[in-house]
Amino acid sequence: MSTWNPDRDFELTDSEDDIAMKRDFHGREAILFVVDANLQNERLMEAFKLIRGAFISGMLVNDKDLMGLMFANTKKSPPPQELQCLDNIVVPANCAVFLPLRQLTKAIVEHYLEFMATAEEMFASDYGVAEPDGRGSFAYMIRLCIELLEKCGKKLNNAKIVYMTDVEEPHPQSSKEFQSALQKASDLEGKEFEFQVIPMVDDFDYEPFYKEFITLSRAIEIDAFRVPDAQLQREILEDRKLRQDFLRRCLGHFTLSLGPNLSISAQFYNYFQRRTYPHKVHIMRRDNSVVRKKRMIMVRKKDGETQEITHEYQIKMTGGWYECQVGDQTLRVTTEQLNRVRNLHPPGMMLLGFKHRSALPDKIYSKPCSFMYPDDQNIIGSKRLFRALWQRCLEREKIAICLFMCKRKSVPRYVALVPVEAAQPDDKNYHSLLSGDGFKIVYLPDARDIRHIDMCDWNNIANTATDEGVELFQKVIKKLTVDYQPNLINDPNLEVLQSNLLALALNIRTDQEDLSQLPDPAVQNKRIETLVPTYESIFGDEVVPTKKRAAKSTADGASAPKVPKVDEDQMKSYDFVEQLIKDQRLNICTVVQLRFILDEHFGEKPAKSVTKAGLIERIEMLYNTDE
Repeated sequence: MSTWNPDRDFELTDSEDDIAMKRDFHGREAILFVVDANLQNERLMEAFKLIRGAFISGMLVNDKDLMGLMFANTKKSPPPQELQCLDNIVVPANCAVFLPLRQLTKAIVEHYLEFMATAEEMFASDYGVAEPDGRGSFAYMIRLCIELLEKCGKKLNNAKIVYMTDVEEPHPQSSKEFQSALQKASDLEGKEFEFQVIPMVDDFDYEPFYKEFITLSRAIEIDAFRVPDAQLQREILEDRKLRQDFLRRCLGHFTLSLGPNLSISAQFYNYFQRRTYPHKVHIMRRDNSVVRKKRMIMVRKKDGETQEITHEYQIKMTGGWYECQVGDQTLRVTTEQLNRVRNLHPPGMMLLGFKHRSALPDKIYSKPCSFMYPDDQNIIGSKRLFRALWQRCLEREKIAICLFMCKRKSVPRYVALVPVEAAQPDDKNYHSLLSGDGFKIVYLPDARDIRHIDMCDWNNIANTATDEGVELFQKVIKKLTVDYQPNLINDPNLEVLQSNLLALALNIRTDQEDLSQLPDPAVQNKRIETLVPTYESIFGDEVVPTKKRAAKSTADGASAPKVPKVDEDQMKSYDFVEQLIKDQRLNICTVVQLRFILDEHFGEKPAKSVTKAGLIERIEMLYNTDE
């Protein structure tokens, strides 16, 4: 893992101020897209589609993140829609800011979709390509990106510049601009801004420029650079549902106690972010306004004889208490006392012992795993000791059993630290972007996570099968087994909810059949069709379930449908309809009769989606217009 190289990250100091340093983990994630204007028309539109997917999925997953868009190597520099956003920013030549770093909203996404609809025809005339060779100053472009990130108005914890291009070197190697561009890498490293190149072609050579620039900006050795898969990078960038940049956006910091007076500083994060549903709210029926709730704790003192309230006052949440009856006595526990009981142990991790790797099952489904890596911000030298522990556990196939309390007022959990290695760079899946060298935190199940199955009821004679039947279903399970990848199989309910939100907010229709990405039932049936005759010969024909009982007819006493209050022949009379309108009694008519009135007397056929209230309003408006 390049972030904790022991040969480079080793430092000795006696300063207590350095040891007491604590990183602030609060902040937002910011992504600034930079599109090269030299892209061909097809690649340019492909880049716009990637940004479109990132905007839409980012707005659905985490609308707190900031996103922006600018163009490099342009001939013209038209101002963005928000003119005041560039008051304190100097935009150099051959650069254009389309969208400054903003929190995504419906209006911003709609503005980008409108631009994208005409970009194929109007981009060349509105922005153009820098003259004479289509190359602007790469150093000036990086300086503009740094200014946009620094002056976004929000506190950033993870800032990234995503440069989408197909040009392997921005300037000739013998030019002064080439050296100036390399010097800007140190500015990115000092600001802790990450620079990422997204090649719009699969065969992209990093050697001429970007290999050295990226290694300098990340302060790593040039030999540690790994050429990423371009297609996989584009797929990950478009889908914001997959958590990215884990090492910069961790869940928190803790101290791992290895023994008396021996501790190391570490951080941890989850591999995937949780699929959160929108918060449930109550709305008013008349105008769909959100109902605001406010909780108040009132203390009332009643008279023992009359039971009347003699004194009443409001208290804060921290001033409340819990009461329980213990015999004849009333036991009162305050919130402060309860918090002291819950905070018996400070947050951190304590080593209990070691076990062999074979003692832990390969899969435990009680809780998703986390990833742990060292950090020298609190305790200097943690990375070196962490690597020694990691290498020794890896060589001896050992796992560490620890007691882990991730934050205050949380329940301590027994965990197992499993040493894992970074994926190889030739792996063409999402694991190559997620995993690194470190420990995987496996949460061990407790009593509530273990199910108790009544084997006497389950293993009875009615549930037994022959050896041939067991062997047959082993083959069926083997043929129906799929390689589970969390980034491909999503939550169907959440996908349907998000598709409905897109249809309502942005009028974007999504194919409901392809939302879940689950295996096709037709393909599964084809895989096991050769085993169906054997199944029928062993288990016999399946019992057809009995059909549900039909509903009662009106003759059997069931309720009949509502009868219209107005006769159909009366609807044909314009005088009768006119009298209904004057008396404001159109509401006694059914929806079918209202549609008949519009078609028969006013020559208008309304859409099927129009409600009854809309039909009545339309009839009254047409009647008043005719008068």
